Amino acid sequence: MVIGGREFCDSGKTYVMGILNVTPDSFSDGGRFNEMDRALRHVEEMIGDGMDILDIGGESTRPGYTLLSEEEETARVVPVIEAVKRRFDVPVSLDTYKYKVAQAGIAAGADLINDIWGLKYDGGQMAETIAESALPCCLMHNRAKADYGNFLEDLAADLADTLRIAEAAGIRDDRIILDPGVGFGKTYENNLEVINHLDSLRIFNCPLLLGASRKSVIGLTLDLPADERLEGTLVTTVFAVLSGCSFVRVHDVKANKRAIRMAEAILREGRQ
Repeated sequence: MVIGGREFCDSGKTYVMGILNVTPDSFSDGGRFNEMDRALRHVEEMIGDGMDILDIGGESTRPGYTLLSEEEETARVVPVIEAVKRRFDVPVSLDTYKYKVAQAGIAAGADLINDIWGLKYDGGQMAETIAESALPCCLMHNRAKADYGNFLEDLAADLADTLRIAEAAGIRDDRIILDPGVGFGKTYENNLEVINHLDSLRIFNCPLLLGASRKSVIGLTLDLPADERLEGTLVTTVFAVLSGCSFVRVHDVKANKRAIRMAEAILREGRQ
């Protein structure tokens, strides 16, 4: 898969997507990077730490978040995308589920669209936007309520629906990453279960992304606030490597990059 002019192998390696929240109400960083200079310094730091892709988000999606207008979200993310693309050579992902924000982000230079509603938010307009752009996308599993019969079977069925929407719009299979959506429309137990069964989603033959960094499933397990969840995050990252995930979306790039390198070295030795 090519993202931002770079080739990403979809097997045997796990890449790091670094998180940049340009929001005043993010659950994890408290809006520390919603000013341009600080945001760019943080991007530079993450690149130095080994980040492979930058994910820029303008609307917090923590529980109880405030829904932004398309205009306000666009005003937050477009200047940052433009500044990052001028200053750095790094693929940029735009984290949005609103097609008009995606259109503005694509015009500003975004290389990938990261949709937390898996093309199901706006009746197909996001799918058409991505198809017209010919950009790769990350499509996440989500539900309004954590109401399941058999959780893993229902999750797989929901992702299959997302892929059908993508196909109907003309999004090519080789441009799709799937995200099981840890922390979205799931109970605490559901989140643990999907992390433990990531390999079950390889039936779709799409690269997988795990985004569990600092999330509530870690906080609830360890009884820790968001800024003390690094060790728990590293465990989920190692699970991602062992399960064959191609990407992890994280806040702490350096530590997660090191954890990936160690896990990959152990796996390589085991295959010899």
